[in-house]
Amino acid sequence: MSSIWHSLSLLAGGLGLFLLGMGMMTDGLKQAAGQALHNILANATRTRWHALGSGALVTAMVQSSSAVTVAAIGFINAGLLGLAPALWVLFGANIGSTMTGWLVALVGLKFKIEAFALPLVGVGMLMRLTGASQRRGAIGTAVAGFGLLFLGIGLLQESFNGIAGQITLPQGDGVQAVLAQVVIGLLMTVLMQSSAASMAIALTAAQGGLLDAQGAAAVVIGANIGTTVTALLAAIGATPNARRAAAAHVIFNVVTACVALALLPWLIGALASARDALGLSADPAAMLALFHTTFNVLGVVLMWPLTDGLTRWLLQRFRAREEDEAQPRYLDDNVLAVPALALDALEREVARFGQLCVRIAGAVLTGAAPVALVGDRSAMTQLDAAVESFAERLSRLALSKVASERLAELLRIHRYYKTCADQAQTAAPLQAPVDPALATHQQTFVAALQQLFTQQDTESVANGDAPVVDVVPMELAYQNLKAAVLVSAAAGALPLSQMETALGQYSALRRAAQQAAKAREHLHHHHAA
Repeated sequence: MSSIWHSLSLLAGGLGLFLLGMGMMTDGLKQAAGQALHNILANATRTRWHALGSGALVTAMVQSSSAVTVAAIGFINAGLLGLAPALWVLFGANIGSTMTGWLVALVGLKFKIEAFALPLVGVGMLMRLTGASQRRGAIGTAVAGFGLLFLGIGLLQESFNGIAGQITLPQGDGVQAVLAQVVIGLLMTVLMQSSAASMAIALTAAQGGLLDAQGAAAVVIGANIGTTVTALLAAIGATPNARRAAAAHVIFNVVTACVALALLPWLIGALASARDALGLSADPAAMLALFHTTFNVLGVVLMWPLTDGLTRWLLQRFRAREEDEAQPRYLDDNVLAVPALALDALEREVARFGQLCVRIAGAVLTGAAPVALVGDRSAMTQLDAAVESFAERLSRLALSKVASERLAELLRIHRYYKTCADQAQTAAPLQAPVDPALATHQQTFVAALQQLFTQQDTESVANGDAPVVDVVPMELAYQNLKAAVLVSAAAGALPLSQMETALGQYSALRRAAQQAAKAREHLHHHHAA
């Protein structure tokens, strides 16, 4: 009994060290290679092969398919990546995730762990402590995590060696046995939120004799299905693009798993022959790593002719939320894990918020009464709250100086747009003056405002490539109108009470235009920089 308890303690501790090491390694690598990863994914739009290779490469670099999935969603939401290439990034991430299996099989189970894992932890932490705010510190975190990961594998291996003769896991190749093995893999991944940990357990269990090769392969298939639960949880309350990406992830994994299960006995036999031909060791771990890679590559082959149709189908899904102007279209809590992507998404949403504000201001110029603006005003209020809430959550993260400055700039632009709409609404309803001369000046002023607001309300503002607006014509028209109002009031053609109202309306509209122009100028300068 004490022997089993000791083995279970080693199992729990080994799993904890593995997960801790994996988390540290992923965080460190993301920080150390942040801009490089950003550039790799941003350039993944040219061909399917580029997107597929980018997804696999980045996942292999950061050892986290979840991080790459979040990054891909962030690029879609920021308008930097279309849905079709993003799907291939996600499919590539599945292939890249197989690197963990090879690390466990060829390194973690082949060498005396303590001989290199403990020095890695020591060196990594020294780098982290001496370079906390530098890139060296991030690399140190990754190195220390790498060492902890392999210490965890060593404990898992020791625990399974102790348990092998005392605990029996589902064995055999019958339907019930295989399904039980798949469920074990699925449940482990759901509970630990890590397919890499499930993979490590399956490999070490097979190496320790608790599972045969086919049984461990079924556990690996279950782990692949289990990763879809993470994607589904991430899609709850997320943007339409995030839901589409999550749906594609689920479809890919489930289809691949079903095909792999159907071909399982033949795949194991074929891979045993391939392993011998490649000169790989005959241990189960190498076989499982090869199996994991093979069935993910097989999934890509299966999806190759289907992706165009899948993309069209996904684009027709989840549209109700997207069509609701009051709902954020780009803000997604999933991208908060990567601040650069979160800022891209926030910038996109602020630009969309600005278009709504400018449209409200433009409606006032056409004589719209406050009651006619209720719908747009309500949408603006809800979107304003969503932007501020997202920005607040983003501000709580450990942002770099550059990221903090960018966040402050986006909040400033957001404020400009909000003030634009608020000021314009104080001028509603705008009515034509009785005095013909005054009416002519008002028409000129309104035309200048409409020109300015029309230039604002374009997609080019959201992309940051629109030229800076010239406010001089509007300012000149305002000064002429203001002078005409005073002349008309002095001549007795305009009652003083109406003069005060008119001047207040014109001043509010002028300020609305100025705020919109400032917002546009800041967006333009940000992209120019």
